[in-house]
Amino acid sequence: MSHDIEVRPVEPGNLEALLALCREHAAYENASFREDGQVERWSTALFSDRPVLHGWIATAGGEACGFMTVTTDFATWSAERFAYMDCLYLREPYRGMGIGRIFLERLREFSVARGCGWAEWQTPVDNELGIGFYRRMGAEAKTKIRFHFDVGVRGVS
Repeated sequence: MSHDIEVRPVEPGNLEALLALCREHAAYENASFREDGQVERWSTALFSDRPVLHGWIATAGGEACGFMTVTTDFATWSAERFAYMDCLYLREPYRGMGIGRIFLERLREFSVARGCGWAEWQTPVDNELGIGFYRRMGAEAKTKIRFHFDVGVRGVS
């Protein structure tokens, strides 16, 4: 892996790059993406006294090439906290360079520091590259169907 690649926590100056990466991530997953004030809401979610979103950005030669975002949640059955990786995305030219491994190590460190016993995430069933990577990293798949229930409120942080 090139030594000019860095993975570090998202900073306020990274939010426009994060927006571009999210736009690409949605396209990669064949999902719609609507820009409607995310940058302002991310600023509050990431940088408040009690952040609800935690993020890391990868750069190569100073250019953003990937990101990962994580939240924490609470499991009813075990009555324990867990980390939820909401997004992990790398631009195509940067895949296979070890950056995903660095992101998963940051996920592990974050989870341990927050007292989370495990981390969970999801990926589209046709994301064969991602699924193969996650399995190689030791993650196990759980079969469930993800539902989305739109309650009509937008842009609330």
